Amino acid sequence: MLAAIGADTEAELFDIPDDVLFDGEFDIPKRSERAVLAETTAQLEMNDSVTEFLGRGHYDHYVPSWVDHVADRSEFLTSYTQYQPEIAQGFLQALFEYQSMLVELTGLPVANCSMYDAATALGEAATLSSRLRGITGTTVLVPELLASGRRAVLENYVAGTELSVETYPMDDGVAATAAVAERCASDVAMVYAESPTVRGTIDPGLSELSSIADEHSAVFCLGTDIVALGLLESPAAVGADIVVGEAGSLGIGASYGMGLGLFACREEYLRQIPGRLVGASTDETGRRAFTLTLQTREQHIRRERATSNICTNQAWVALRTAMTVADLGPDGLLELASESVRSASTLAARIDAIDGYTAPVHDRHHFREFVVRTESSAATVQEELLAEGIAVHAIDEHLLELCTTETNADERDRLVATLEELA
Repeated sequence: MLAAIGADTEAELFDIPDDVLFDGEFDIPKRSERAVLAETTAQLEMNDSVTEFLGRGHYDHYVPSWVDHVADRSEFLTSYTQYQPEIAQGFLQALFEYQSMLVELTGLPVANCSMYDAATALGEAATLSSRLRGITGTTVLVPELLASGRRAVLENYVAGTELSVETYPMDDGVAATAAVAERCASDVAMVYAESPTVRGTIDPGLSELSSIADEHSAVFCLGTDIVALGLLESPAAVGADIVVGEAGSLGIGASYGMGLGLFACREEYLRQIPGRLVGASTDETGRRAFTLTLQTREQHIRRERATSNICTNQAWVALRTAMTVADLGPDGLLELASESVRSASTLAARIDAIDGYTAPVHDRHHFREFVVRTESSAATVQEELLAEGIAVHAIDEHLLELCTTETNADERDRLVATLEELA
C-alpha cells in the first residue's frame, strides 16, 4: 500500500508538529495513589454544586443502587459485543429481554439494542425510509421545534444521500396537522413527529399525522421516550411505522452525552434496520438459547450492502435500562409516567401564580417539562437562578424551560421561592 501511494514509511502519512510529537516521555511527576486522589478531589470540589431543572432530551430519573452493582460485574463490563454465544448467554438473554420490553411498550414487533442515542436513531430511520420499496420521495419532514442537536445529526446522516430535510410549523407546541397535510406530497419519504416534544408537550394528533403520511406513501416516524411509553397510547396504535427516542432516561441518569437510542419498527422493515438483533432459538440439546441473529452493519457484511455504519455497541447501557424497567415493573413504570405529568402540571401552576411569569406557555398536557414566559429577560433570570444554585434552560428572549422529575422534587419549593424573590 505504501508503494502504491509513493511513501516509504507509515510516518510519512502524518504531519505532526514537533512541539506535540510524543518523544517517549509524558513529563508527569510520579506520585502516590493517595496524593493523586487528594489532588483530584480538590479539583472536583471546585465545581459549582447546582440543582438541575434541565431537560430537552436529557432526563434524570432515579437509578436503583443494585443496577450499579450488578452492571459493574466483570462479565458485563468486559463483554463488548456478544459475538460468541456459547460464552455470552446471560448477556444475550438480557438484551433479548430489553428488546422484548421495547416491543411491548411500542406495540411494534421488532426492536434493536445498539443505537447510540435518539439523534442517531432518527438519522437511521431517515436513511431506512430511503431504502424501502415503494418509497420514492427524498424529503424528510421534521418539526420546526426539533432540538438543534438532533437536527444537526440528521443533516449529517442525509449528507451524501438523495435525502433532504425540511421543517413544518407547530401549533401551540405540537405539529400543525393542516400544514403537514398541505406540504405532504409524493416527494416526501418520511414524516417525523414527537410526543412528548422537546418542550414537553403531548401531541394529540398523531393518528392524523400517520394517516397523512400513509396517504402519500411516506413512512411515519414517531419520536418518544421510554418513560412516556408507560402511559401514552402505544405508537403502534397511532399508526407509527418506526419509533425512535431516548431509552437511556432509565438506567443511566442525565449524562449529557451518553445515551441509548430507542429503535423499533414494523416487521417488514426487518432486513433494513440498522445495528443488530438478538434472537432466541434452541441449541443442539433442545435448550433455549440466544444469539446475535441479524447484524447489518458494515463490519459484518459487504460494505455496499450494510444498512448502518454504527460500529460500537450499546449493550451495557441497554442492560442498565432493562434492569431499571424490570425493577419498576408495569405498575411502577405507569406510576412514574403519571407522576411526570402531575408534577409538571403542579409546578407550572405554582409558577403561573407568581407575578411576571406565565406557565405553561402551551395549552397542552405536558410530560416532565414545560415552557415559562417571563416578562423580564430569560437570560437574566437564568443567570440569577444559577447564582442561587439552580440551573434552567433559557430558550428564547422571554422563554425559560423547566424539567422536573423525582430527583429534584425536594428542590421545587426552593425554585418557586427563588422565582418569587426575583420577581
